Amino acid sequence: MLYAMLTVCCINTLNAQIIPLDTAVHTGVLANGFTYYIRHNSEPKNRVFLYLVNNVGSVLEDDDQRGLAHFMEHMNFNGTTHFPKNELVNYLQKSGVRFGADLNAYTSFDETVYQLPIPADDTSVLQNGFQIMRDWAQNATLDSVEINKERGVVLEEERLGRGAGERMQRQYFPMILNQSRYAERLPIGKVDILNNFPASAIRRFHSDWYRPDLQALVVVGDIDVAKTEALVKQLFSDLKTPANEKSRTKYNVPLEGQNHFLLVTDKEMPETDLQILVKHREDDLVTETDYIHSMQRELFNEMVAERFAALQESADLPFISAGADIGSLLGGLDAFTLNLTMKQGKFKEGFQAAWEVVEKIKKFGFTSTELQRAQQNYLTALETAFKEKNKTNSSEMVGEYQRLFLRREASPGISWEYQFVKDHVGQVTLEQINALVKEYIRDTNRDILLLAPEKDKSTLPDSATVSAWMDSVASEKLSAFADVVNQQPLLAVQLQPGKVVGTKTVKPLGITELGLGNGVRVILKPTEFKNDEILFLAFSPGGSSLYPDSEYQNAANAALIAGFGVGVFNPIQLNKLLAGKIVEVNPYIGERAEGIQGSTAPKDLETTLQLLYLRFTAPRKDTILFNNILNSSKEMVANRYSDPKNVFTDSVNRVLGNYNFRRSPPSLEKLKQIDLEKIDRIYRERFSDASGFTFVFVGSFTIDSIRPLLEKYLGSLPSLHKKEIARDLGIHIPPGKLSKKVFGGTENKATVRMVFSGDYMYGPENNITLQAIKEILSIKITQHLREDESEVYSPSVQVSFNKYPKQRYSFTVAFGCAPANADHLMESVEKEMAALRQNGPEAEDLVKFRAEYKRIHESQMTQNNYWLDYLVNQYENQEEPTATLDYTGRLERVSAAMVQEGAKKWLDGKNEIRFELLPETK
Repeated sequence: MLYAMLTVCCINTLNAQIIPLDTAVHTGVLANGFTYYIRHNSEPKNRVFLYLVNNVGSVLEDDDQRGLAHFMEHMNFNGTTHFPKNELVNYLQKSGVRFGADLNAYTSFDETVYQLPIPADDTSVLQNGFQIMRDWAQNATLDSVEINKERGVVLEEERLGRGAGERMQRQYFPMILNQSRYAERLPIGKVDILNNFPASAIRRFHSDWYRPDLQALVVVGDIDVAKTEALVKQLFSDLKTPANEKSRTKYNVPLEGQNHFLLVTDKEMPETDLQILVKHREDDLVTETDYIHSMQRELFNEMVAERFAALQESADLPFISAGADIGSLLGGLDAFTLNLTMKQGKFKEGFQAAWEVVEKIKKFGFTSTELQRAQQNYLTALETAFKEKNKTNSSEMVGEYQRLFLRREASPGISWEYQFVKDHVGQVTLEQINALVKEYIRDTNRDILLLAPEKDKSTLPDSATVSAWMDSVASEKLSAFADVVNQQPLLAVQLQPGKVVGTKTVKPLGITELGLGNGVRVILKPTEFKNDEILFLAFSPGGSSLYPDSEYQNAANAALIAGFGVGVFNPIQLNKLLAGKIVEVNPYIGERAEGIQGSTAPKDLETTLQLLYLRFTAPRKDTILFNNILNSSKEMVANRYSDPKNVFTDSVNRVLGNYNFRRSPPSLEKLKQIDLEKIDRIYRERFSDASGFTFVFVGSFTIDSIRPLLEKYLGSLPSLHKKEIARDLGIHIPPGKLSKKVFGGTENKATVRMVFSGDYMYGPENNITLQAIKEILSIKITQHLREDESEVYSPSVQVSFNKYPKQRYSFTVAFGCAPANADHLMESVEKEMAALRQNGPEAEDLVKFRAEYKRIHESQMTQNNYWLDYLVNQYENQEEPTATLDYTGRLERVSAAMVQEGAKKWLDGKNEIRFELLPETK
């Protein structure tokens, strides 16, 4: 969870006490060296998360194997002893496990991790889940035919990653990683090796490194620990160690005491970024002293973030963004890192403004009030996790045991951590934090990296110039930072509470509807899904649709006002006032509605409602913040089209928006139209009439406890009873067939989107049929474009549908590929759609759809965020809220005939738009 630092902390009472392992975790090591961690956790119920963790990554590859650690990860999905070829994915999909979203894996420099969340209430599936883990550990078939088929998929994954960021990374990685082995072992590997390696090379990698002493199984979920341990011993005890076992070298990045500077430019880089890294050897997190050190570092990061946030109140801010922190790097290193996105023509001013923050911290340290706030926030975060200890999702726990195995990082459990932090966070002193500053912000092992557009190369600073800027700031007569705290109460006025004038209950869902005297409607769903969480969202019809095109830019950006604070508090002062509290209240203005969304904890609900009241009644204008945001936006727009992805995205949006003015891309001319007085007026107009608002609250509260607070803060909101409705702007995807090609970028890759749309009748049956078509189409496209043709990596199919302003649907098929393959792959998609129209879905694909969506729904029904989104959608669309109770029934009623008929209506090919992003030509 946290990382150690190198400074010595003088807390004698702790000495080097080893942090204990959480007693809830059952762990062991088999005779062959295989490690396991097993923990019972009932959230979510009837689910278990299996992770196979391999202490093996790309850093271990031989010269002829570069890329094969990652390729090996792919091959474990393409044939094992008990699941030949692609049968593993096929079997799990029928069990409700989604490929990619649930069933997945990743390969890094030092590790390869496989993840599999599966049902725990199906004995057969559970048994097979453990068998899959056993197969992944050592029983990949590595069939030559399957290896050759998978080359294309991996090469397409490599192709997708190409671009300015990847090209620049390959240039600066050797410097940052001090020419170490890590710099030449990027997990994706080398194209020539991926194209040509013999099967013997990957079999050698598998034989050398997929072995029990480098592997661990993490099992967290709703399982019986004793039975699970017996099953692990039964399945994994016969894993074999190779006869000529290779040493698993622990590589790291050397520290040479040298400083480096590197300038890297690229034609497609849209901005100028400067990064300063001061590298250090990273400590383990094993002892209580280590934990104290890591806590100090987190407090340091909190205070540094607040310092940089305060700069936003500076007039004519000379950079776009800036920030700094201490974080993990790679190869046993961590680093203090300053990140700065610069403005054209203000490189010196921008750098000096950011570096001045660092120098002030070096010279004067932090203040006691800054430390107190950081301590409050740190303790609150741990307290929240502690309160949810019996409601924590299993997926959030597996990472701890993964780190315990790979890095020996302590895993004491939240109860120990909360108590330890509660006992010790207040003992952290300014002297200790300031000693940390001296240790981390030094003049050795420092890299300065400048990434910029190629066209600006002649105007960019060199190493001597940046060093001179740093020296100039260091020699300035700087004054200590003054921590200004506004001591006024958040809400100073006495409110006249309103009254509940109407009550209705929806008993099947446990919902209470309240009508307040000022016209506000409140939907309440108390839950026990979390112990310390309340989520809410309010909406009112109208939004920017009510404003003419001449005011659109100001209407669309009026919610900027919310970022300027409330009442007498600017955003910096507001954050200071709310230190140690969980309070999120964020207004928005969309095209068809305005509203407020947020979250809080029960203990902070009243404070949250006070802030919500002020969001309605006391918005704050701030000329400095407004100008800084606007000027930064102008900077980002100026070079926007250096990135070909932006050219493509803007082209797609314009076409799908039928070239409506409101779907046109951002520009300097549009930004110049945005005016502070106008956005303030529009914001106040949108939030002046609370009678149009519906508030939905979901979470840990009772009706009796929340009602008086709602009467006081929501019942006293101003109301005009205007009864507004959103205006239909007539913007929708144009009918007919269209093909649009966009040329941009130098890499030999294509991005393809195919959009199919039209009118339809919105309703539960049609909606779920659309989802079935989407899921079945996704299965088929993945099978044929990825598995059979091996010409794409991750094709996706998405569906959207809406009731207002008109009942419309759209399917979007997207994938990346080689430009030469784009046409025939699009034709392959068309063939899959034609097959669905002509033959309907295959029976097993319907089984997969039902299994997946049943499991998703079961999980969603125990989540606050699902209920919030669902209820908002139902009430906003004026639909019956109890519709979800029949979801499983509707799911079972989806038939092959319904899917086929839907495909005939909605995938008839009459309304199809093809988009392609292709490499620019000379």
